[in-house]
Amino acid sequence: MVFRQPPSDEVDQLLLNAQLRDELEPFLDESVHILDSRRLPTSDENEFLAQMLAWERAPVLPISRWFEPELVLPAPDKLSDAELHACLWETLERLYERRIVLDFTDHLSDRQLYTLIIRDILPSHEKKIDLPRNYLHWHCLDLDAAPEVWLSYYASEEEREVWADETQQPLPERLPLPHPRRMPRRPQ
Repeated sequence: MVFRQPPSDEVDQLLLNAQLRDELEPFLDESVHILDSRRLPTSDENEFLAQMLAWERAPVLPISRWFEPELVLPAPDKLSDAELHACLWETLERLYERRIVLDFTDHLSDRQLYTLIIRDILPSHEKKIDLPRNYLHWHCLDLDAAPEVWLSYYASEEEREVWADETQQPLPERLPLPHPRRMPRRPQ
């Protein structure tokens, strides 16, 4: 009988798995049991467990406090259109540096988007998860409150048809995006 020693990486992954599961013990719920039934490679399981642990340990802070010093923006009514545009793009880049991506922005003017960032995004309390592949996507459109905006600018033809069938309401006209932007995007 020949005893074969497992490769070093496999042993390291198993040790890491045990450590992650021990650290997650106080937070255990059904998601770990679901993981057991999936039979993932140990390295993939470890990545998932590390993400769960990061989530559990992450502080909940206003997004403005994710920055050092705290991100405080000038009031929109104090800025000219050119100043606001420059400040908006600087802010979008700074948000992206913290892995915050804004979606559904092209129906908003620069001033509307800047105001939304000040009023809704920066004061919002969110978990600050510090993992390189983790991005916070902020939808700058409330689909429930403004379905006509989504249907006019963003919905695919299939989504529009499904919505019309489900609601029995007429579809709004499809419109071109009034403020198309090349926003920072999560890497693919």
